[in-house]
Amino acid sequence: MKLNERSLAFYATCDSPADNAGFLYKRGERHTAYHRRWFVLKGNMLFYFEERESREPVGVIVLEGCTVELCDSAEEFAFAIRFGGAKSRTYVLAAESQAAMESWVKSLSRASFDYMRLVVRELEKQLEEMRWGTAGGCGGHRGWPGSWKPKSSGPEQSPERLPALPAVLPKENGCAVWNNTLGADRLPDISGCGGADSEGNPRPPPVPPRRRASSSEAGSTGVAAVESPSTFCQLHERYGREVTQLRQDWLER
Repeated sequence: MKLNERSLAFYATCDSPADNAGFLYKRGERHTAYHRRWFVLKGNMLFYFEERESREPVGVIVLEGCTVELCDSAEEFAFAIRFGGAKSRTYVLAAESQAAMESWVKSLSRASFDYMRLVVRELEKQLEEMRWGTAGGCGGHRGWPGSWKPKSSGPEQSPERLPALPAVLPKENGCAVWNNTLGADRLPDISGCGGADSEGNPRPPPVPPRRRASSSEAGSTGVAAVESPSTFCQLHERYGREVTQLRQDWLER
């Protein structure tokens, strides 16, 4: 990792608030003697100075991919910053009191971006739970967002309320029989086209009643049917297409 020394020195001594600051005893890398240094924690960077009034830090420890744990040492209140890897250095530090040691261990353990990422995910999860809990209390859907399905804006279609018309209407003696469809025994709705029932659901359009022909018309129709049976098939196909189109338009509303 390449770091700009001037930028680090400016960041270490600028007026930005520090997460923790105080004197700690740092054990040397080659010599086991401890030296008293002034430490400043900003974000995931731990700076240490020779004195509190020093203008430039002596060194910096980037707290990524490390663990902070207590350790056995000649100094009291000692803890270590260990990095993964065989050749990685372990920093051994010692505080001046038990309270100071606990404060440093806690703040150093929470300084990495990995820890902050976990905290952000947990907060997002709690916020999502609060949102869905509030929506459920107001009559919304209780549950996780993954299991929630939006309610369709169209009318709720049920086999009992919306009988499906067959693609080809049944014929009786060459004529389409409307009364053979499901729900034909119900009384037609004369209140108008559509409408709604007691639950607020839209009603299907009324089924046209079967026309009863008079004796004279029946005779003439029978003769015409015998003379030109293809005429009824053409009429049936034409009106069948109109009925299918009207039904499709009504379902799409």
